[in-house]
Amino acid sequence: MSLSIVRSRAELRARVSAWRREGARIAVVPTMGALHEGHLSLVRAALERAQRVIVTLFVNPKQFNDAADLAAYPRSEEEDAAKLEALGVHLLYAPSAEEIYPPGFATKVSVSGVSEGLCGAGRPGHFDGVATVVAKLFLQCGADLAFFGEKDFQQLHVVRRMARDLDIPVKIIACPTVREADGLALSSRNLRLSPSERAIAPKLAEILFSAARQVTAGGLVTATLEEAKAALLAAGFTKVEYLELRAEDDLARLEELERPARLLAAAWLGRTRLIDNVEVPLPAKAALRATSSADIAAGASTEG
Repeated sequence: MSLSIVRSRAELRARVSAWRREGARIAVVPTMGALHEGHLSLVRAALERAQRVIVTLFVNPKQFNDAADLAAYPRSEEEDAAKLEALGVHLLYAPSAEEIYPPGFATKVSVSGVSEGLCGAGRPGHFDGVATVVAKLFLQCGADLAFFGEKDFQQLHVVRRMARDLDIPVKIIACPTVREADGLALSSRNLRLSPSERAIAPKLAEILFSAARQVTAGGLVTATLEEAKAALLAAGFTKVEYLELRAEDDLARLEELERPARLLAAAWLGRTRLIDNVEVPLPAKAALRATSSADIAAGASTEG
């Protein structure tokens, strides 16, 4: 089966309507191209869960607050299409900017709360651009399932909240971060790293995992995070934009490990900004107490 490449929403909707008449479950994997194994892992997960899979390829100008960053973003549609065809993807939706944002376009989707702080602080307007384009892609594709990687953990929360609040009937599926053998989270931006920077880059994950273990073991959160920031700078990172402990379920800032959490970080190597996050599980005793409390509360709520 050859890959279909579609560039208009009219043709996309016609294909989707035909699949609906066949009773197919449809999945979408939104991307900005420059596909790597992280993207392809999402595609494989989608192919396991749906009869028809759409991959979107659109470098969204509205989520860049730096024109130079937008211009430098890698574009490799021909290579991307070959990778998708080899996996058995049914359709690549690769619209132009004019197709997504026609003349006179004046609407913005803004998600408060989970978009604030972290990447939202350092990239003003970024998540408005993400929420706007993903909402449009969901509505144009009409998919049942949408697959996103956990590496962009704040983005995952923004997309979930947006779809929930706008009653878009799509289930968001989160997939684990894919890493290189040395621990570096896969990202299209890794292509910008010089050889010397690439040698330093895995320290981001290494230091995050170490800090997560310390916090789970009972280490003081503030002191552990400050030590981790210092370790990143000592390793050769030029700037630590943020390194924070946030709740897994709603991204609330945590001063202590009171519920399952994530350590999230953004750090610069020269001109390249890298992000990553790792789980911070509760210690076994704390997890047991939390489970017992939840069971007690659930039991009380069902009584008399």
